[in-house]
Amino acid sequence: MANAFSKEERVAFEDLLEGFQDALVLSRNVAVFNTDQTMMERTNNVVWRPQPYIAVSYAGTDMSSNFDDYTQLSVPATIGFSRSVPWVMTATELRDTLQEGRLGDAAKQKLASDINVAIMNVAALQGTMFVKRTGAASGFDDVAEIEARMNEEGVTDTDRYLALSTRDYNGMASDLAKNTRSFGNDISDSALRRAYVGRLASFETYKLDYAVRKAAAAGGAGITTSTLTAANQYWIPRATQVASTGETANVDNRFQTITTTTNTNVAAGDSFTIANVFAVHHITKQSTGVLKTFRVISVPSSTSLVISPPIISAQGGTDAELQNQNCVVTSQASNAAIVFLNTASGNMNPFWQREALEILPGRFAVPTDAGAAVMRASTDQGIELVMTKQYDINTMKTKYRLDTLYGVVNKQPEMSGIVMFSQP
Repeated sequence: MANAFSKEERVAFEDLLEGFQDALVLSRNVAVFNTDQTMMERTNNVVWRPQPYIAVSYAGTDMSSNFDDYTQLSVPATIGFSRSVPWVMTATELRDTLQEGRLGDAAKQKLASDINVAIMNVAALQGTMFVKRTGAASGFDDVAEIEARMNEEGVTDTDRYLALSTRDYNGMASDLAKNTRSFGNDISDSALRRAYVGRLASFETYKLDYAVRKAAAAGGAGITTSTLTAANQYWIPRATQVASTGETANVDNRFQTITTTTNTNVAAGDSFTIANVFAVHHITKQSTGVLKTFRVISVPSSTSLVISPPIISAQGGTDAELQNQNCVVTSQASNAAIVFLNTASGNMNPFWQREALEILPGRFAVPTDAGAAVMRASTDQGIELVMTKQYDINTMKTKYRLDTLYGVVNKQPEMSGIVMFSQP
């Protein structure tokens, strides 16, 4: 038992876990899916998660010709983040128990930050709703525009979250401090004294001390794509596809490859619209009158782009398209203009509905009889921390490490997006 944890270390670990859970600000606001860890090991840590069905209704009493097949769409979710903080302490350093506690606190803070950053990156880089604001963040109108976009496209009106960079968040707080100013007004007092925004236009807002920045789109004017039905640029959702060898595999319907005239200087993460391609309400299928926004996922060649979401315009007329339609082409053209929206460098401030993002807690099977002391515990969400300790008699040094394993998936990019400010 030379490597066993002392009572003081066990108490410190419990305190560390509590602080770790408190620091998981963003992960508390996403869905959690717990997996069978044996199954995950056998599937290379990948599980396919279903997207929600969207039903189609018909008028009248005779439904003889309306019994449609419903296509169950799903997306791959991977437990792919393995983060560890290792450190070593000498026999003399261990005389100061406070020093050991400080290193544990630093490890906890870094791992919690890693999880928050992973969630923020998935939301910011894969969310497809793009809200462009020409001025600096100023308050209610900015968030109200995000709410309008989500409402118009039929996104669930509960559990909505917005994470803002510190400067953008404080800009909103400044607006509240001024425009709601009155003696004893809790909203303006909190904004003035604590730079606090809180719930605004149906969104819970959070302040980030880090944010993902996006460079201005460098793709020049004149880039076009075809929206003609004959060009087959629309996407037909499908649950599976059959390879030339006869094997059946699942299909990730979040992405589509389209052909363009040129991709010079186009980069992953750029946001754009296509002329006369308008967003629709996902349930009623009525046009919102607002151009559908798309994100560049990758640039595989000089004339092809992988984009999200796919263009489900129902131009093929299949049941799967009618059920999952997300846009309408009001005027087809062989040279529909692509217009980029991120026209200036800035912070990508993510927003999402809870069910769009999902965290998948993982688990390390660390042996407890291999010479190292092991402690493990889980947060309320199931995210596990494993702390191990091992003493080296040759050097009189003790090695510690704190580990966590998890995955993050954006199941529905059309229920998440980014807002960027100061975009001319």
